[in-house]
Amino acid sequence: MRQDATEWLCLCLVPGIAGTAQRALLRHFGSPAAVAAAERSSLVPVVGEKVADLIAKGPPPDLLGATLAWLDLPGHHLLALGDEDYPQMLLQIPDPPTVLYAIGALPLLNRPAIAIVGSRNATRQGELDAHEFALVLSEAGFVVVSGLALGIDAAAHRGGLDGPSASIAVVGTGLDRIYPARNRELAHQLAHSGAIVSEYPLATAPVAANFPRRNRIISGLSLGVLVVEAAPRSGSLTTARLALEQGREVLAVPGSIHSPLSKGCHALIKQGAKLVESAEDVLAELGSRPPVPPAHDETCEPARGNHPLMQALGHAPASVDALSQRTGILAPELAAQLTRLELEGRVERLPGGLYRQLAVP
Repeated sequence: MRQDATEWLCLCLVPGIAGTAQRALLRHFGSPAAVAAAERSSLVPVVGEKVADLIAKGPPPDLLGATLAWLDLPGHHLLALGDEDYPQMLLQIPDPPTVLYAIGALPLLNRPAIAIVGSRNATRQGELDAHEFALVLSEAGFVVVSGLALGIDAAAHRGGLDGPSASIAVVGTGLDRIYPARNRELAHQLAHSGAIVSEYPLATAPVAANFPRRNRIISGLSLGVLVVEAAPRSGSLTTARLALEQGREVLAVPGSIHSPLSKGCHALIKQGAKLVESAEDVLAELGSRPPVPPAHDETCEPARGNHPLMQALGHAPASVDALSQRTGILAPELAAQLTRLELEGRVERLPGGLYRQLAVP
């Protein structure tokens, strides 16, 4: 396990290499160990000279050592693409994180989830509403996902933790930092009774640009995103937009026409978001107990030449929906299988969410 973690970290801790380049390297070479062993002349055609030089230089030794020591602590985890515990819902999104750092209960990451987000400067009523929505949804079997911010996020986390299904925080810093500091006690509760995850390495500071990017993970983990109080320029609207792009449901709680914190929600409703006034409305939209995305079972892997997806894909590009209809495989598991085939270099993801095969079955 430690050797596997070291290999992944030697790729993902190299500064300046984006996730797209990491995935391109994994598709081409097959594993992080093979990337590390590759000659510069083999790397350049895949990612260019600059990234090839960065890989040759490797990760900062102090950061690598500190991360391995962090992973030795109880309840600390590193989840890489293809791992059994990697969130299957994230395999459906266009840019899944290559690795996730996690603290807490890993099974939560593959259970039905709903994201609840909103203003940091929420009203007292907004916080009460977020807590109530989260509590009832937790009692209905949904894990509550949010971003550990003040206001609506914090209230949603507390509601999820007060119910039986717990809560997941997706943060925009390294997991050795708690931001904002006022949520330190809440973060400890989440680490003990829920989970905290980040795609960012240890020691990553709360840089403003990190938070919009982490929002794709909040929506990606979830079947839908519920917005409770949001100003017209709220970051919650970014999460809602990403949810739409990922094919997730978007729901919004209406408010007073005189409140600035209602304008973002009203804009979403005008654009087609579902207007909800209670957790029961959310359950009616999502279904009371959606199926958990199935984890990959290596024992059921088809023989390489007989993979049903390769047969269904044929010679023309196809969408996930089309492949699901042809194979009868549900979308979450289908996306997981496509990602594995992509990493093996057997299929290629095209613009518009299409896939084509690169190898003849």
